[in-house]
Amino acid sequence: MFRRTFWFTTGVAAGVWATTKVNRKLKQLTPENLAATAANKALEAGHRLKDRAVGFALDVRDGMAQREAELGEALGINENPELPAPRRFAAIENRNIPKSVDSDRTTYSYNRNEDH
Repeated sequence: MFRRTFWFTTGVAAGVWATTKVNRKLKQLTPENLAATAANKALEAGHRLKDRAVGFALDVRDGMAQREAELGEALGINENPELPAPRRFAAIENRNIPKSVDSDRTTYSYNRNEDH
């Protein structure tokens, strides 16, 4: 009798355990839960990718600064070179012709009677 009670209790416990596992799995496989899980994984992947990209960009920037310093030392380029004085070129005015003569010269005549 004790044997039968033991196996009956073991069977009931196994049935309850299996039912609980199946119900949990069914809840995980609902469309809403699957969508939420996929969204969470996509966000995590995006954050990891962003962190890696930022780290890569910082590494590249550090490498560029280091290489620029090495090239500056190798070429003997100063940090603050003295630049020549800036030159000014007039784009419109002609320096060879005095202003008084230049203002009298026009290529367009305002006299309307010349055309007739």
